[in-house]
Amino acid sequence: MAHGLDPERLSAQFDEIDRLNDHVEGLQLLKSCEVDILADGKLDLPDSILKRLDFTVCAVHYRFDLDIEAQTRRILRAMDNRCFNILAHPTGRLLGERPGYAVDLDRVIDGARERGCFLEINAHPTRLDLDDVHCRQAREAGVKLSISTDAHSTVGLNAMRYGVDQARRGWIEAADVLNTRPWKELKPLFSR
Repeated sequence: MAHGLDPERLSAQFDEIDRLNDHVEGLQLLKSCEVDILADGKLDLPDSILKRLDFTVCAVHYRFDLDIEAQTRRILRAMDNRCFNILAHPTGRLLGERPGYAVDLDRVIDGARERGCFLEINAHPTRLDLDDVHCRQAREAGVKLSISTDAHSTVGLNAMRYGVDQARRGWIEAADVLNTRPWKELKPLFSR
């Protein structure tokens, strides 16, 4: 796990977030984590930790060399986990650096709809992943999208505009985007 994060350290962070939420009025800090999808489709954190999260963002970060059937099956298996909420950077592409991994996005979009999962539009300028065609396809299938920056610092938050532009190219409207909603409306969407 990134930077030595393990279930014990995450649990301690969750406890601290809960304490803050109990003492700070007018603001609610949500608990989330980007969780790796292992080659066999399992998630790299135990369900006991994942259940404490308000939502999960799950992604493929290695074994991009799997064939289209194996990669698609891997992602769909991960979506079977009831703690899975959002598929991050759905093709793994990095513009100008590497193509995306082989994946059947038609099946992934259908699988997300069937399982109550969502897809990310990654706003980072080197990703812009989901493309406009698949954004629109997800919308037409009834799959909500999340626009995120993939920011690793506060400066990275400025990339949000690229994700919004990508969504607009795919005819996505505010009602199609998870992070346009208040927590009261969003929370039930993440309950599987």
